[in-house]
Amino acid sequence: KKKKKMKPIQLHYAPTPNGWKMTIFFEETKIPYTIKPIDLGKGAQFLPEFTKISPNNRMPAIVDPNVGAGEEPVSVFESGAIMLYLANKYPDAKKFFPENDITRKTITEWLFWVNANLGPMAGQVSHFTYYAPRISPKADHSYSLNRYKNEYERLMSVLDRQLALTQKYIAGEYSIVDMAAWPWVKPYKRWFNDDFSKYPNVKRWYDSISQRPAVIKGMDVLVKAAEVAQTQRETGTMSEEAIKNLFNTKKANL
Repeated sequence: KKKKKMKPIQLHYAPTPNGWKMTIFFEETKIPYTIKPIDLGKGAQFLPEFTKISPNNRMPAIVDPNVGAGEEPVSVFESGAIMLYLANKYPDAKKFFPENDITRKTITEWLFWVNANLGPMAGQVSHFTYYAPRISPKADHSYSLNRYKNEYERLMSVLDRQLALTQKYIAGEYSIVDMAAWPWVKPYKRWFNDDFSKYPNVKRWYDSISQRPAVIKGMDVLVKAAEVAQTQRETGTMSEEAIKNLFNTKKANL
């Protein structure tokens, strides 16, 4: 019987750390995918067609058309859920989520750690570095910024200890959790103007992953848009409308 050709997964994506997790994942696993750009500054994440597949109005989200006859395509939101769904379903992803109970337990623990701790805390550092001064220019944001920077530093020390134990990647061999964590570690160098001098194991891990061809390719998806957005953040030139759309301050979107 002729094997049915796989249809590409549709990835709803913007070039941010949460988006990069998924482009890196797809490039590493070689699972076919297409990009559906989500313009966050224009509020595309609040359109009804996107809310239907991502009820929390956040990207990434996917639509998987590889279903049985007469079945509706499957949508998945939240990056960790997407990774687990694809790694469980598609053989090309299984080497990054091996079918060993202890290995899977460790990967899952650290994947939850990334999505509940590292990502949100890094996101708050970004918010109070770039956006809070624009949204509320008369307020003193120093406590908030220092609080999240300190927590981000603490999480870097947690990661450094784990990498000291494994002497390789977060869960031993390279896995989906490294793909999820690396994009959120990347901004550290810019925010602290430091090349992980306090975290030698993080530096070894970060540099190793940075050189992977699939990571380079994944980071290149919509790279021009990422560069424009970063320049706007650094220079404070992002439009008021884009900031309102990013942070859901329009009552119609609440």
